[in-house]
Amino acid sequence: MDFRIDAPLIVQGDRTVLLEVNSSDYEAARDHLARFAELEKSPEYIHTYRISSLSLWNAAAAGLDAEEIIAGLQNFAKYPLPENVVFEIRDAIGRYGRVRLTRDPYDPERLRLTSDEPLLLIELENNRHLKPYVLDRLGPHTFQVPASRRGHVKQALLKAGYPAEDLVGYLAGKPLALQLRALSLNDGPFVVREYQRDAAGIFWAHGSDAGGAGVIVLPCGAGKTIVGMVAMAQIQMNTLILTPSTVAARQWREELLSKTSLTEDSIGEYTGERKEIRPVTVTTYQILTHRKRGTKAGDHLPLSEQYPHFALFNEGDWGLIIYDEVHLLPAPVFRITAELQARRRLGLTATLVREDQREEDVFSLIGPKKYDVPWHDLERQGWIAPAICYEIRVTMSEAERIGYIMAEQRLRYRVAADATVKLDILDRLLTYHKGDRVLIIGMYLEQLEQISSHYGYPIITGKTKVSEREELYEKFRNGEITTLVVSKVANFSIDLPDANVAIQISGTFGSRQEEAQRLGRILRPKPDGGQAYFYSIVTKETVDQDFSANRQRFLTEQGYRYLILYGEEIPGALPHTQQRAIPGVPRIDSR
Repeated sequence: MDFRIDAPLIVQGDRTVLLEVNSSDYEAARDHLARFAELEKSPEYIHTYRISSLSLWNAAAAGLDAEEIIAGLQNFAKYPLPENVVFEIRDAIGRYGRVRLTRDPYDPERLRLTSDEPLLLIELENNRHLKPYVLDRLGPHTFQVPASRRGHVKQALLKAGYPAEDLVGYLAGKPLALQLRALSLNDGPFVVREYQRDAAGIFWAHGSDAGGAGVIVLPCGAGKTIVGMVAMAQIQMNTLILTPSTVAARQWREELLSKTSLTEDSIGEYTGERKEIRPVTVTTYQILTHRKRGTKAGDHLPLSEQYPHFALFNEGDWGLIIYDEVHLLPAPVFRITAELQARRRLGLTATLVREDQREEDVFSLIGPKKYDVPWHDLERQGWIAPAICYEIRVTMSEAERIGYIMAEQRLRYRVAADATVKLDILDRLLTYHKGDRVLIIGMYLEQLEQISSHYGYPIITGKTKVSEREELYEKFRNGEITTLVVSKVANFSIDLPDANVAIQISGTFGSRQEEAQRLGRILRPKPDGGQAYFYSIVTKETVDQDFSANRQRFLTEQGYRYLILYGEEIPGALPHTQQRAIPGVPRIDSR
């Protein structure tokens, strides 16, 4: 049996891949795996990836072929690849696009499902997921399905293991004249970066039926909004933009006004405060999923009766719907999206990770991953700030440890996340980073309010009025305030380019997407090219530490390594002359 001692990968027959962190080829192997595999565990020395059918289909949709995947694995593997894994990679990649959805030229209420393989169509015709949608046979290579169930058919095909290539095309939508400015109104010259133009171009695909639906994956701070605007300029049609919050909706509006030829009267805000429908309308997931009074989950009512604001999807003759932070898409919006397959759909996100495990619905209803750039690639090119991540492990007091042990299982995380020793570490970090732009981020409002009250720092939570949030964000941007205390409402789509330090005092359990978004708050490039620092304070030997390990998985996959520190290593525990510097962070007295 061939064996290469210096190779970093062990590929196993169950499609798991083990990656040695201390190998000289670690980074190259990790970057290859990130294109088609999912990171499951990332302890100190061996990381575990899994090659799934969905991860391979996303890779295929993004242009990666089976032989390139296999060649990379062979190049980095200690042992010969298991034959079944090689077969399963080729099989999964080969399944993508073996069936196609096209228009029926004679019946606008029907679509055609076609394949070059008659036996495959017979198999699908009798598949329990697809069978309810099968209408008439049109020969050995074709049968019909309802046009109104286009999204549901694609979901069924994915469950059957044969993701369809959707070539049906899209409604034109109402024309909209829109050009990108050469000079933005707020920031001087406006130049679209090459990767932003490439991403939008791959999505648009010259207006062909093969384009018009898919997801663009770019790091926080890499300009996903710009990709959306370039796509809008290519498509030139009325556009509906869905965002996670009213603040995010208004940031989209400001960016559109600054960087495109759109005027104020052509951009509408459809939120809890305003109900404007214009050629470009920006709304929120929250307002769309607001239920009609008296209805509840499980009611078997038409969507329009349960969610009255869903009417917005059909009121603007949209040629494009943009789903910002698509990984946050609520379940009811998936349901309406299944019925909106005739509209072009662009998903924007930093991560395809969904904590509800509905990545397959993003693939089938919004579209497959069309473009993805590793975070570290953009960091090396200077488009996002370089970042160092730290996990600081602290020891609970004896009294709190007893309280933790005696607490009910469901309450243990709250006890651990709220440990008072974290406030001592926070104090030391704030002293160490005096003069920096700092975000203190947490999950529990009482904990955040205590920090805000103790230091006198402004606080932003879900209870903070939108106008007050916008005012505080603006004061942070212009330097009037240098430290903000924020809850999870600041996780998404908030542009704070000068923030360079984030201190996470408590996280949302094991949410990988949240960890990525919180790091993203500090990744905007700094004017001086400076470093960003992300600290996560966790209570040692508790579920807090376990959840932290899970939260880190996605960022580890992207190339970030967490330095593990212990509370006593943070300056402040010793006299100043004996203090050790935090690794990678200049000492205060050396600045």
